[in-house]
Amino acid sequence: MKKSLLALVLGLSLLLPGLASARDVTGAGASFPYPIYSAWAYSYEKETEVKVNYQSIGSGGGLKQVGEGTVDFGASDDPQTSADLEKAGLIQFPAVLGGVVAIINVDGVANNQMVLTGKILADIFQGIISKWNDPALAALNPGLKLPDETINVVYRSDSSGTSAIFTNYLSLSSPEWKNAVGAGKSVNWPVGVGQKGNDGVAGSVKRIKNSIGYVEYAYASENRIVWTSLVNKAGKTVVPSIESFASAASNAQWDAGKDYFLWLVDESGDDSWPIAAATFILIRKDKPEALESVTKFFDWCFQNGDAQAEDLQYVPLPSSLKDDIRQYWRKAR
Repeated sequence: MKKSLLALVLGLSLLLPGLASARDVTGAGASFPYPIYSAWAYSYEKETEVKVNYQSIGSGGGLKQVGEGTVDFGASDDPQTSADLEKAGLIQFPAVLGGVVAIINVDGVANNQMVLTGKILADIFQGIISKWNDPALAALNPGLKLPDETINVVYRSDSSGTSAIFTNYLSLSSPEWKNAVGAGKSVNWPVGVGQKGNDGVAGSVKRIKNSIGYVEYAYASENRIVWTSLVNKAGKTVVPSIESFASAASNAQWDAGKDYFLWLVDESGDDSWPIAAATFILIRKDKPEALESVTKFFDWCFQNGDAQAEDLQYVPLPSSLKDDIRQYWRKAR
């Protein structure tokens, strides 16, 4: 991974929409894809002299702003159904694929050394498992020295697509979680402290001893925070990587007729990462100028941005899906 590129794009000062010129494209929403959207925007401006100003404010904020027409596009990791899109007057398409990881700060534990299951993760975030040396964790991690310390849970405090992905996975893994908490961009977290954005959760876990949180993989990698392995649907222990994210997406059935509504959590396959995800772009159908400028930008990204996506630990969309999305755009215009 090219650290210098990610450090650059995460450090960019992005303009507010109200300050943009007539040629600028404005967007707001999910922090999950912020590193790659910033990298693409940087390269796109160098080539075209058109600025794409993207604010990382969370998926809920992105949906709100695009619905109000204050930005050209919204970004969300929480896919919307066709019925919700029709009601809001929006179109939706995926832009890139990635993965959510559990991150920890436990002395003596390195990347991928700790193994977790979806059920154990749900029990930790529900407060049922509250100590790192709990028998369930010890049984899954023989030989790993686990401290007799309280687990400090960190979660997203803002309306977050990353939370929607993570809680969807927990709901599939644990009936107790599903019944008591459920899935969504905002839930009533039973335990822990909240932080805003992937960067907020990453920073807190890095600071707080014996903590656990969840972030998009690029944030864990860039901040050099320890992540765990997970046992997937096939019963195999897997580590987060471009390959395991791609494996999870390999059997995905994308349907333009359903506006590409799809979750990629708990997918089958021996090599599949269980918390893979797509991140989505939303545009108002009654804003033809925005539709034209936003799709032009993402068409450029689809043609020129795959290498940058891989450098930042995202999975580019398959070529066949990109072609299908282009047809979807034409029908929307």
